[in-house]
Parts: sequence; C-alpha cells; structure tokens
Amino acid sequence: MTAATSAVAATLPVKRTLAQVPSFDASGIKVLAFDFQGSCVDYFTPLMDAGRRINAEKKLDLDWGVMTKEWRDCYHDVMEPVLAHQRDYVPTEQVYREGLDTLLDRHGLSAKFSKEERDRLNNVWGQMIPWPDTKEGLGRLRKKFALTTLSNAGMKTVFQMVHRHQLPFDEVLTGELARSYKPAPEVYQLILSMLGYNKEEVLFCATHFYDLEAARKFGYKTAWWPRPLENGPGQPIDSEPKPFVDLNVADIVGLAASLGA
Repeated sequence: MTAATSAVAATLPVKRTLAQVPSFDASGIKVLAFDFQGSCVDYFTPLMDAGRRINAEKKLDLDWGVMTKEWRDCYHDVMEPVLAHQRDYVPTEQVYREGLDTLLDRHGLSAKFSKEERDRLNNVWGQMIPWPDTKEGLGRLRKKFALTTLSNAGMKTVFQMVHRHQLPFDEVLTGELARSYKPAPEVYQLILSMLGYNKEEVLFCATHFYDLEAARKFGYKTAWWPRPLENGPGQPIDSEPKPFVDLNVADIVGLAASLGA
C-alpha cells in the first residue's frame, strides 16, 4: 500500500473492536470460500496510483479515490442486465471496460482517453495486491481447512493473481464458470457442484455485505471483516453486526485466530 493511501486509510472511521458471535460453531466446516476482489486483494491502491500517473501525464486534477468508487458502481450497473437475464453473460473484464467508458462520458473525459489508454487502465484490475494480512491469514487457515476463491472476476485474472502473489488457495472458482455473477445463486452453487461439499460444510468469507447476505440466504455460514475505502474515500465503514453474518473479525489473520488456525 502506498504512503498516500495508507494515510487516507488511517483516517477512516472504522471500528477496530468488532463483535464476534460467541456461539459460532466451526466444527462442521471443511472449506472456506473467499470473495477475492476487495476482500483478499486491494484494488483501490493500484487504481489510485494509476490515476495519479494519468493526472501527471495529462495535466488533470481528478480525484481518483472518488473516480475509483464511481467506476466500481458503474461495474454493478453493467452487471445488472445480465443478472436480470436481459443480456447474455460477458466476462468481468468487459464489464469493467464498459463501466470505464460510462465513467469517462459522465465526467466529460472521453476525448482525453484513447482506446489504448482505456485498455491499459482497465488492465489495472488484474494488478490488485494482497492486503497485508491476506497471505499470513490464508496460510494459517489452509493448515486446517480447504480454501477456494469464489469471485466475480474472470478465471484467468484470479488464477494469475493467485499464482503471482503465491496465495495458498487449493482451488480457484469464479462466476465465469457459471456464466453469471454473485449474488446469483448459481455462483454460490459452484462450491457444491464442483468441489463436492455440502452447504453446512462451507464458510463463505467476504468484505461485501451484499455478497454475504446472498451467501447466507443460499445456506452458507458467513464471516466478515472490514477493508479501508470499502464505501469510498472519507466514508465510514459499517461494522455493526448483521443478522446474515455469523462471524465478525478484524481481518483474515483474525479469522484464522477465531477458527483456531
């Protein structure tokens, strides 16, 4: 994480003492399924760094913290027609690319970015970096549980990041295999249909509440931790206990400690 981003993150109003459900029983859990983007890896820092370079090259004064948050929101807007069965599935990389075009149009910046520049900026989504606790936490958890990703990103993107950063996952699963995106039930079903587990053996782990709520509705136990800038720059992180979250922890190392790993 860059010094600038660390400084921003340090000012965010996040509750560091998080409530944990004392009655949570992990004795039947065999596999932990992790959301990847945002939960295990940081996309804000690489995108904000790329944005600062663009500002310098193009003599712009864009707030790339705000721009990144808006881009992620555009990503959800592009996904919605697919989830509503109003459009055929498209790879997540294309979803981001269409979202970028929408973002630049909204801010009157379309003429300032060539196709090649847009493609390069879009590729930064494949350059996400692990949060400081991710590798240690996963390493500890893997001694006790099987680990898989369950991401909306493409298979190639997640596989390459897992390999590049040597993250100790046993399996890589993404919505691309179901030709859909979370929170569609068919994506959560992948853990059962492709890995052979039963619902009661799965703990789904993520930062995003919409994802956790859908996973809990599907029948999985759930674990949550906060990440800086989850709601955009300067916005508070909601750490209040949710009825669809079984386990609240500080980060992935905290998850390992809570599960006795």
